[in-house]
Amino acid sequence: MRLSIVVPLLNERNLIADLAEQLQPWQQRHDCEVILVDGGSGDGTAQLARDAGLRVLVSSRGRALQMNCGAAAARGEILLFLHGDTQLPASAQELIEDALAEKYCWGRFNVRIAGRSFWFPLIATLINWRSRLSGIATGDQAIFVRRREFEQLGGFPEQPLMEDIELGRRLLKISRPACIGVPVSTSGRRWQSRGVLRTVLLMWRLRFAYWRGVPAEILARRYE
Repeated sequence: MRLSIVVPLLNERNLIADLAEQLQPWQQRHDCEVILVDGGSGDGTAQLARDAGLRVLVSSRGRALQMNCGAAAARGEILLFLHGDTQLPASAQELIEDALAEKYCWGRFNVRIAGRSFWFPLIATLINWRSRLSGIATGDQAIFVRRREFEQLGGFPEQPLMEDIELGRRLLKISRPACIGVPVSTSGRRWQSRGVLRTVLLMWRLRFAYWRGVPAEILARRYE
């Protein structure tokens, strides 16, 4: 199986050195490709990534649009959507292939949040248990999916927020997700920049509102 790793980026020049260090070994594997998709960064992110030897596409801004752009250019049978501040375990490809060899067509990893806050282990545990119980995954958990089913569903819905939640809802009609216990590590910067508890409460409110049918466009304005 060939794995395609798709990474959406926007104004992330400070991440490029670490991202290149993580992704270059994957890029060098014969059965894996890495595609970064820049959403029109104004800080030189795309050029820095190219200078680091990474393949970069440019698309319209919007995580769903960017990930669909990367998926359209990808050649892999398996698509893995990775946030720029999330690190994969070294055994990720083998874990994914083993999971998809069973009854699953998609899945996600457990998540660990990197940072100093004593709240992060608890938040990560709640995220992982919520995902296991609900069958819904978020982008921080490195969602992976077979190309066939991804294309069958039309890719990510082109909405400004909750595109990962909505894709998961649609995939659930095909199968439950494979839940890989080996964690990816994601940065806690989002929680720290807005305040940990404030961010958790905001995301709970937004997800509850989305579940009640509030349009993603309205929720995106609240999030910003």
